[in-house]
Amino acid sequence: MAVTATGEAVSDTIDVPAYVDRQPVGAFQIRVLLVCAAVLFIDGFDTQAIGYVAPAVAQEWKLARGSLGPVFSAGLLGLMIGALIFGPMADRIGRRRIILASTLVFGIGTLLTMFAPDTTWLIALRVLTGLGLGGAMPNAVALTSEFSPHRRRATLVMMMFAGFSIGAALGGLVAAALIPAFGWRSVFLVGGLVPLLLLPFLLNALPESIRFLAMLGRRDHEVAEILKKISPGVSFAARAKFVVQEPKLPGLPVAHLFAERRGSVTLLLWIVFFMSLLDLYLLSNWLPTVLNDLGVSVSAAAAIGATLQVGGVVGTFTLGRFIDRFSFRALSLTYLFAAAAVAAIGMVSHSIVLVTIAIFASGFCIVGGQIASNALTATFYPTAIRSTGVGWALGIGRIGSIVGPLVGGAMLARDMGAQPLFAAAAVPALVAAMAAFILARRD
Repeated sequence: MAVTATGEAVSDTIDVPAYVDRQPVGAFQIRVLLVCAAVLFIDGFDTQAIGYVAPAVAQEWKLARGSLGPVFSAGLLGLMIGALIFGPMADRIGRRRIILASTLVFGIGTLLTMFAPDTTWLIALRVLTGLGLGGAMPNAVALTSEFSPHRRRATLVMMMFAGFSIGAALGGLVAAALIPAFGWRSVFLVGGLVPLLLLPFLLNALPESIRFLAMLGRRDHEVAEILKKISPGVSFAARAKFVVQEPKLPGLPVAHLFAERRGSVTLLLWIVFFMSLLDLYLLSNWLPTVLNDLGVSVSAAAAIGATLQVGGVVGTFTLGRFIDRFSFRALSLTYLFAAAAVAAIGMVSHSIVLVTIAIFASGFCIVGGQIASNALTATFYPTAIRSTGVGWALGIGRIGSIVGPLVGGAMLARDMGAQPLFAAAAVPALVAAMAAFILARRD
């Protein structure tokens, strides 16, 4: 029998999730959170970079309004494929390997984007970049979730995911500073170099999922070493066995998303993700262009558009405790307020101050709601299919994120005004609110 530094007896058979749930949030969990947040920080920067540089690209290449819609959607197509493929793969070979490989891919893809000579190459390189971006996100969510005690899981996952929103918001500020001085290609130079420079740090600092290792059943020494980092002072007997009281799920991981009464919840989660990401990417990709059309300079439009993600950061830290306590009920209300905030953007577009406030409120609710959805999804699925569940929810959501920019581009090509554009953009948020409400009734 093992004994902790506080005298707590530890059986020779240790249920890893139950053990983690009993521990306070300590330095090791915070380190895991920050490392995963750093990955998503760069992920957010590189994902949103194309939206911030779009007006400058259109001016340099003399492109018509709305013609960059396929470029936006190409990156999101890569994100979708990456999430659908690398989520299930991580459930087989580990979260850590996929996060490292994904960071390498999106770093190279972003760096190469600065050399794109035309829209054809830009589309191809955004697909490549998206593959890496899509693989990193669900595994960072799963890894953080698996190191977090249940009572704080949604809060910690949302805090980690705030790295994405901070990176996306900083992308707007960096673009506003770099484009006037060095041109739009400099944004991709920064976005490509940073993840490549981050890789050596990740190799040293990123642990493997403790639940994944325990379920393998042959790496008890590694599990013990990680648990000692979570709970300094604990010691385990040499014969200690580490288990996860969840069944191993053989066969195709995706099929298990619909087994054991998970099917209806899976479909409702997919609706939430589809509608939420449709709205998010419609706004994040086209807001700078719409603001530029209203007479705002390219750099100012990028900075104002970044308040969408700033609002998301604030929403993430504000909503975490409510999501832990009220689950899908809080999520439903969040998306309901999102619909009102998005519609308000078009109504107050005559005022820079008011439109900035409306964009901030939209980000607070939509980005905050999406991050809350990630956390709740990671909590719902068992370890054996957690990356698959999060990855496929994000992958289906990415279909919405592809549709969103195309819909926005089509409406802009028809010279729709700001008010009908944003009124239409409020509808997906309402649908997400309804789906979350149904999930709350089942919770």
